[in-house]
Amino acid sequence: MWSKLPFDILANIFSLLSPDSLARARSTCKNWHTCVKSYPLIPTSSSTQSWFLALPIHIHHRPCCYVHNPVMGNWHELNMEFLPIPSVRPIASIGGLILLRVTNSTMFQIALCNPFTMEFRYLPRLNISRTNPAVGVVTILESNKDVQFQFQNFRIYVAGGMSEAEQGGGATYEATTEVYDSRLESWQIVGSMPVEFSVRLTVWTPNENVYVDETLYWITSARVYSVMGFEIGTNKWREISVPMAERLEFASLVRWNGALALVGGTCGDGVCIWEMNEGGKWCIVDKVPDELGLRLLSGKRNWDSVKCVGHDDAICLYRDLVSGMVICKNVCGKGTWEWLWVDGCGCIKGKQVHNCTIRGTLVYPTLASFLIF
Repeated sequence: MWSKLPFDILANIFSLLSPDSLARARSTCKNWHTCVKSYPLIPTSSSTQSWFLALPIHIHHRPCCYVHNPVMGNWHELNMEFLPIPSVRPIASIGGLILLRVTNSTMFQIALCNPFTMEFRYLPRLNISRTNPAVGVVTILESNKDVQFQFQNFRIYVAGGMSEAEQGGGATYEATTEVYDSRLESWQIVGSMPVEFSVRLTVWTPNENVYVDETLYWITSARVYSVMGFEIGTNKWREISVPMAERLEFASLVRWNGALALVGGTCGDGVCIWEMNEGGKWCIVDKVPDELGLRLLSGKRNWDSVKCVGHDDAICLYRDLVSGMVICKNVCGKGTWEWLWVDGCGCIKGKQVHNCTIRGTLVYPTLASFLIF
């Protein structure tokens, strides 16, 4: 019976499997292997949980990354020697793909990879060469008319940065925004911004971004924290104040039940989550339990070494590879969130793992091949 199933039905069944089970199914027979390769299904929270992926900031030996399987509760090491350049930093996840930024180049260059299938591709250069711009990602789900699958296209927005110095002059802040559309495979300049916004996006903004209700958001840390918003439909920019902006020792933007939220920590008050309501006001919706916060700090008195990454189904607070993580997990079907502790990657298969500073992201792992490669 299984050998006679149409590929579209078989692929729908495969879409319900975890990456571990899908890997075993793919190796069962030639027919199943072909089916998995032919139908790049989009992994979603309905079929699997997002995995935490940690990429070491400094590479001392062979390139690799570490991923945590939330279902089995174990860590894996993935070989990253397929990358043509070792100096990369994750910007965001796009379904099962990782958007990377090349860090050993003065001019801005980004690429896509799937660390589970070891596929890699550079994206085209921008129309205007620039260094250190802010980057935002918008995913687009589209259905194929012939089969009942959703293929994930995306747009990448690049704003600000420093333009190349002209002959005899100095570099200037670039006050334009460009967008890359995966369906067109090209960049287009879509608008301009105030120069002061460009300065803050270039100097004081990490690459992490959040997309909510047709708006991309970045957090800036110039003097005090604030949020920069870009409405993609109108190409308009705006600034949003941040709660306890002068006291926050770290702050990150995440999605919380589909809304914009801020995760921030202060000495004495711990880490809180603020959600922006429909009226544009911040409201506290949750707080890291004190015992988990103290465990994460490991005796430190402040939160400035803590990093945060979020997805629709989880928020992770971490410091490095080995120290462990505090995770706020969206309980499927209950509409509630729960806090838990995850041990760090101290060893894999009995072998000790050396601690290192990392940059983390959350990804829905997939073994499917994407047409973009």
